[in-house]
Amino acid sequence: SAYEQNVGGIKKLYGNMGMSLKDYAKTVGKSTGEVKDKWKQLGKAQDMVLKDAKEAYKTAGMDANTYMETATQFSASLINSLGGDTVKASEQTKKAMVAMSDNINTFGSNAEDVQNAFKGFSKQNYTMLDNLKLGYGGTKSEMERLMRDAEKLTGEHYTVGDFADTVKAIHAVQESLGITGTTAEEASKTLSGSFSAMKAAWTDFKGNLADG
Repeated sequence: SAYEQNVGGIKKLYGNMGMSLKDYAKTVGKSTGEVKDKWKQLGKAQDMVLKDAKEAYKTAGMDANTYMETATQFSASLINSLGGDTVKASEQTKKAMVAMSDNINTFGSNAEDVQNAFKGFSKQNYTMLDNLKLGYGGTKSEMERLMRDAEKLTGEHYTVGDFADTVKAIHAVQESLGITGTTAEEASKTLSGSFSAMKAAWTDFKGNLADG
């Protein structure tokens, strides 16, 4: 039931709720021709998130349910910061989820602390930035410093308060520190990483049995 509920949540937040083009057009009060492109975009976005959730056992060290539950906690802010572009939001969702997991695995951080930090960032609350153990304190000015450092690394400009930019900046800093990709690497090369992936995959298997 949790799996079905989470899939429904992803389809509602990122996608077209699994509706046909005709039904979707009715819900928004427009013709099928007017909404066809948007309907396709939403369908692509939801499929991307669901695919990433299914692969999370090896990329983020978590089962699909945990991936979807965590993603929905900040998805509205992410989609809003990207002007409603759910395809871009789905891409940034994966980047955020992998960044959290890589941070947890690298530093042995408490998973809830790192997840709470990202949830805070989505609400422009930076008091838990130090939870990431990247050398930045829990203040807005420290997030600004992180973004300036990220700008030097990527050549892009990041704006404090824009959650998508926050995710990109943290990803850039972690990548420069060699943190990015550690979860996937551990899943393939270490005993503990392999065991975590196996546990997540087993949970997914049970969910898939229920889903048919």
